[in-house]
Amino acid sequence: MHNLLDPAILFFFLGVFAGAVRSNLEIPQALGKFLSLYLLMAIGLKGGFALAQSGFTQAALYSIGAAMIMAIIIPTLGYNLLKRLVSPLDAAAIAASYGSISAVTFIAAMQFLENQQMAYSGHMVAAMVLMETPAILMAVILANILRKKTALANNKAGENPPSITAILRESLTNGSHILLIGSLLIGYLSGDAGKAMMQVFTVDIFKGLLAFFMLDMGLFVAKNAGKVRGNSVVLFAYATLAPLVHAAIALLLARFIHMNAADALLLMVLSASASYIVVPAVVRYAIPEANASLYFGLPIGITFPFNIVIGIPLYMYAAQNLLA
Repeated sequence: MHNLLDPAILFFFLGVFAGAVRSNLEIPQALGKFLSLYLLMAIGLKGGFALAQSGFTQAALYSIGAAMIMAIIIPTLGYNLLKRLVSPLDAAAIAASYGSISAVTFIAAMQFLENQQMAYSGHMVAAMVLMETPAILMAVILANILRKKTALANNKAGENPPSITAILRESLTNGSHILLIGSLLIGYLSGDAGKAMMQVFTVDIFKGLLAFFMLDMGLFVAKNAGKVRGNSVVLFAYATLAPLVHAAIALLLARFIHMNAADALLLMVLSASASYIVVPAVVRYAIPEANASLYFGLPIGITFPFNIVIGIPLYMYAAQNLLA
């Protein structure tokens, strides 16, 4: 219940309400882009500062390894289930979205931990960065194999599908990805001195700008809610239940490597969330045959609000009880 009374979460609900009643409230696109970039930079710096203090310990390597394992397990499970419900190319695109991560959900989970005064490890930000790409690459490789099998050629005769090299470059050079990795590295290199200099930027104004961003996200969810209408009830169920299954697998893995409850929560959130920013941008180019209302609509319309409102407190409860 405490999570629902967090100002950032309440501003999210305000945005959803304003969008639902078709209010003229809106966040200028340029400002929304700035808020997104600010949060990525701030979270990267925070992770880098924390990582500079802790170093690459055995626990850090285990946690990053667990994140990479989840980045392979989730899209594999997702594709093998979804191909029974939708076309194989749609299944690959949706699996990529759910195999990747939502930085915004991760930030909300970090804020939840800070509200609970629970310390988390900076290396979890590194884990987030590394989980961004594997699912995209798996989906693209799979899509290219499917095209060859079905003689599709990007819906245009004689045109070759994008190469793996081109997709890899598109994924790794995505602006959000570069900013996050760069900020993490800068925070790590600057250490305590950098942390002191950036205190106002990464701590003092963070909560207020996060609330502003969550208002924008609420408006965005309300605006795009129509993208999930008309889809199968089974897909709605997948968008709600898959995060629970993925979080449960992550929790078992966290127990196996003896993670603390705070880090386990972040691993669960990374596993339970779905990308609606980076993956759609790449998949739109890599798998143009896929239905965007599925690989974009389900994560932003169902999974994101589910995780923000219900998922994070539920995952925390499970982590505290299983890892106690």
